[in-house]
Amino acid sequence: MDKATTYDDALGDLFAKNAETSPHNAYTDRPAMLKLAGDVSGARILDVGCGAGHYAAELSARGAQVVGVEGSATLLRHARARLNGDAELLLHDLEEPLDFAADASFDGVVCALVFHHVRNRARLLDELRRVLRPGGWLLISVTHPTADWHHFGGSYFSHDWSDLAVADGKFSIHYQRMPLETFLGELLAAGFVLEKLIEPRPTAGLREIDEARYDKLHRAPSFLAVKLQRP
Repeated sequence: MDKATTYDDALGDLFAKNAETSPHNAYTDRPAMLKLAGDVSGARILDVGCGAGHYAAELSARGAQVVGVEGSATLLRHARARLNGDAELLLHDLEEPLDFAADASFDGVVCALVFHHVRNRARLLDELRRVLRPGGWLLISVTHPTADWHHFGGSYFSHDWSDLAVADGKFSIHYQRMPLETFLGELLAAGFVLEKLIEPRPTAGLREIDEARYDKLHRAPSFLAVKLQRP
């Protein structure tokens, strides 16, 4: 991944802190993805773009053997502190082949809110299919295309690389917009079978601390999440 899409330095520190308790990460995407994963006890799982290790920590606590890969040295430092040796964590550019992993060596793959940052998504999907065992599952979440359309305007069908301002404009997150047909089309073209698609809403816990944000995220989708199977 190029520098523009990697959460390094101060942006990485900010993301690691916000992901701990933010309405979008802690109360919306992460609970939805973990629910899609289901029972992971004894499973070997690859966490692609593991960020600050929040998903890996949850999966490990539920009995999974986790290997996390991350392109940001800053985020990987946070992940190592959070996991404290409970997962294997590797610095790896997702634009490159997953040459550290053998064929059919994982039962599941989690790719949370990173897919839209990758330029060579076709190669990444080919690699994920290669390292998954037959019958293994792939979880992917992305920014919801209608949320992007609402925020950036223009055409819903835009494939523009865009910059989303965060922290009152101090930083920006660089990623590619894509309509639903592109997102699903790429996954199906890579040979995966769609099992379930959801538009995550925040859990009830958010209502207790921020009722306005809870109501807003129940009216307009922020993320899209899918579970697929490798035949």
